[in-house]
Formats: sequence, structure tokens, C-alpha cells
Amino acid sequence: MSHLRVLLKNTAVRLSALYILLFALCAAVLVFYVGGLFESFLRDQARSAVMQESSDVEGIYAKRGMEGLLATLEQRSRQPGTNIYIIASPQGDILAGNVLSIQKGILDQTGWIDTPFKYQRFTEERTEDMHYALARAIVLPNGLHVLVGTDLGDPRRLGALIRQALLLALGVMGIGAVVIWFGVGRNALKRISRMSEASGRILAGDLSQRLPVVGSGDDFDKLSGSLNTMLARIEKLNEGLKQVSDNIAHDLKTPLTRLRNKASDALTKVEKPAEAREALEGIIGEADQLIRTFNALLMISRVEAGSAAAEIAEVNLSAIVADGAELYELVAEEAGLELSADIAPDLRIDGNRELVGQALFNLIDNAIKYTSGEGTRVWVTLSRQDDMAVLSVSDDGNGIPEDKYEDAVRRFVRLDESRSKPGTGLGLSMVSAVAELHGGRLELSASNTEGSERRGLKASLILPLAKV
Repeated sequence: MSHLRVLLKNTAVRLSALYILLFALCAAVLVFYVGGLFESFLRDQARSAVMQESSDVEGIYAKRGMEGLLATLEQRSRQPGTNIYIIASPQGDILAGNVLSIQKGILDQTGWIDTPFKYQRFTEERTEDMHYALARAIVLPNGLHVLVGTDLGDPRRLGALIRQALLLALGVMGIGAVVIWFGVGRNALKRISRMSEASGRILAGDLSQRLPVVGSGDDFDKLSGSLNTMLARIEKLNEGLKQVSDNIAHDLKTPLTRLRNKASDALTKVEKPAEAREALEGIIGEADQLIRTFNALLMISRVEAGSAAAEIAEVNLSAIVADGAELYELVAEEAGLELSADIAPDLRIDGNRELVGQALFNLIDNAIKYTSGEGTRVWVTLSRQDDMAVLSVSDDGNGIPEDKYEDAVRRFVRLDESRSKPGTGLGLSMVSAVAELHGGRLELSASNTEGSERRGLKASLILPLAKV
């Protein structure tokens, strides 16, 4: 009983029960409607036959008189499946025919009798053994009444036959529907049970678990797919949080420790104004670096949370890249590098101008910072591939080993283990977050061909073009 209650709470089972009920009602209406049409068809046939037979009777009387009519009716009464024949007096007394008794008042009528009436045959002695018929009554020139009719059969048997057919059809349909109903319900319950088990494991802390997808494409699969996408997103954010927790001790604690030590030295050791100024400048530099780190973290969090999505509009990516390349030409020149640009004109995307510009600046800044002293040039390209815009920043420096590409985009991960170059380890993380916000991706690869002295690095920001 408890299983049945659970089953009845299932939406699919409830809908199935509703469909079964509606189908049963439609089937009952259809059966009665077809039965009515069949009965109407039989009545029309009976009327046509009776009208033809009564016309023949009138013709026989006109040609052969009363004796000929009696002989003909006597002969036809003996044939199997015969019609009803009655010759009655003007007072309604039966004088001849194949009927023992007839419903009172019928013999007083003339013309077509549309309402079925009762009659009793000679072979049936009980008064309850009555039959129903339709007939036409005519009056002969000599004043006698002649009734020609046809038997409709026992309406109780016809009604019983219709009820039996209806009950049989509904019974078969009901059994099949119940089987299908329980099959659908059990299948739905099994899938819900599997989803509940997976949810339990996820709630227990295993975010790698996913809700089952059977590949049928139904509502359960669509719901599981949406929740799995959400779980993947949550898992990724949790991994990022864990990574931040693992790296925060080194990347934030160390600058804070240096900041405190410099402040302590300024209080206890500095005696000359020039030394105090130098110490304060160092403290301000460390504070600025911490502010930049926190600003980068806040921007990444803002992007990953999707709060910048509302500011997305159509922007000219070609113009943004051209401005960024021009802005960094002097920076590259001061670092001893050549910065060149090859930009396809008028490529437009649906994006946030501020975030896309910041992502471009991060890529160029990284390329200049890690190529200086190793390579000679940095080049920026913007091209179109199908319905995507490909923004690439490449350099001819030492590059990154291929097995480190994934680590390079994680928060606070710096492949420069000595921390000899300034930075927070958040630049590529921010670029990757911007790419995902815009429905794109960040790809890293070697910029130089095999055999070159240096691998170089090519960072490609791939974004969908605006729809025309």
C-alpha cells in the first residue's frame, strides 16, 4: 500500500491515470455513438423494406382481390425471416396473419408507424415473450386494415450485446492501461531513485558525482543535464576556492609579512629622513601590489558570478585590439621588444568592452613581461574563423611546457617559482573567466614551430561573433 501511495504521488503516473480516464470516457461515448448510428441504419433499412412490401401488398390486392392477397400472405408467412402480416377488421380485431397479439391501439393507426411497438408470435404462449417491430398500416377499399411490419429483434439482447462489447473493450483497455501505467510509474520511480542516490552522494561531499542520463532525451534527461551542468560549475568553483586557499598563504601572507617587517624597520631602525622616505615608498609599493591582487580577485569573482552579463552589448573588437596594441607599443619598446599587430577590420562581438579590454591587456602584459630578456618580439593578431573571432597574443620567448598549460590558468599559480617577476598569478585566470562569460574559451599553444630554439607561447582568446 505504501508503494502504491508513492506511485500515485508520481507526476507521470498521475498524468497516465488522467489520460486513461479521458480515453475511457471517449471510448464509451464512441461506442454509444456507433451503436446509435447502427440502430438508425437498421431502422432506415427496415422502413425501406416495409414500404416496398406494403406497396406489393396493395398491388396484389388490386390485381387478384382478397383471395389472392390471403393466398400470398399465407405463402410469405411460412418463409424463414418473414415479415409481420396482419389483416384486421375496422374495429381492430385480427382476422388473419402470423401474429397472435399486438400492442393495443396499433391497428387503429394508418400509415407509417415510427414508434416500435410490441407484438407476440403464435409460437410464444407467455405474455412476457414480447417482440418489437416497425410497420405500415394501410386501409383496403373494402374497409379492412392490413399491417405489414418487420421485427427489430429483442432490444434487451441488443442492449446486452452493446454493454458486453463495451465492458469487454473497456476491460481489455483497462488491463493494458494498468500494465502500462505501472510500467511507466516503476520506470519513473527507478530513475527518481537513482537521481536521489546520486544527490545523496553529492550532498555527502562528492561533487564529482553526476545525475544519471539515459539518453532518451525526455524531461528527466533534460533536468539531469541542467543539474549536471550546474554541478560541474559548482565543482569548478570549489576547486578554485581550494586552490586559492592552498596558495593564499604564500601569495598573500608573504607580501603582508614583508609589509609588516618594513613598517617595523621604519619604526625601529630608520633615523634619517631619506631612509624613512625610502621605507615608506617600499611599504606603499607592497600595499599597491596587495590592492592589485585583491582587485583582480574581485574582478574574477564578478565575472564568474555573471554580474557583468547585464552590461553586454555589441562592441567593435577590432577597435579594442587596435587601441590595446597601440597603447602597449611604448611599453614593449622600453622592454626591448618589437610589438606588431595584424587586425582584421570590423569584427564585432556581443561583449563587455571593459572586460574584453582588460583580458587583452593581461595577455599583452604577460607576453611582454615573460618575453623580456628571452625573446625579441610580441605580435597580436585578430582573425575570423567561421562564426568566431580569434584574438591571439604570441611571443618568441621560452614559453610554457605543454603539460603546464592547464596549471597556467589557475588562480595564484605562477610557473615562475622563484617569484622573480612581478605579478599575482591571476592574469590568465581572469582571461579565462572573461572568455567563459562571453561563451568563448582560452587556448594556449606554442607559437614557434618544432625545431626552433624557443617554444614561445600563443594565447588565443576565442569569442563568438555578434549575430547579424
